[in-house]
Amino acid sequence: MGDPERDGWRLGPGRRPFFALCEETDVPGTGHGLSKGVSLCGIPGDRLTVYRGPFDPTRDTACPGCRAQVLGDPEPTLQDLLRHRVRGAVPGPLRAELLAALKQGAQVGLWVSGRAAELVRRHARRERIVEGGALVEAVVGADGPLGLARVVHGTREFLVFLPQDGRPFVARAEPGP
Repeated sequence: MGDPERDGWRLGPGRRPFFALCEETDVPGTGHGLSKGVSLCGIPGDRLTVYRGPFDPTRDTACPGCRAQVLGDPEPTLQDLLRHRVRGAVPGPLRAELLAALKQGAQVGLWVSGRAAELVRRHARRERIVEGGALVEAVVGADGPLGLARVVHGTREFLVFLPQDGRPFVARAEPGP
């Protein structure tokens, strides 16, 4: 499935290979294409829920990385990739505001990964967080692997916490140097 070259045939014009639809289990809402037990964008199979249906790369909810693999689109921007991750984040006004900002081209100034406590200490600075800080304490306490993105849009600074074993969430910080 999803390997048109396997049997020596090629797709005709306007046709594309079939990939099963899947979603990241802890981050529903974004459709991914499945090939050989992993998503086209690299999410391992043990973190995916697979559906009996085709992945449609033209849908708004399609992962930009998977879409690019199927349609041959240019590489997605950081804003595209982060926007799709944020769609699966804990709902709330900060998430909605950040999604709108990313759609308008807000700058992703930082996107790093590492141990939660160290990342928060070096890049998030808890004393600057003015909204959404309650969830930060739980992530720091667990000190597991974490992705952290900083987005600046106008006078607003957003921090996106991307725990490996949990749902992403958004906080807002006082703009810093």
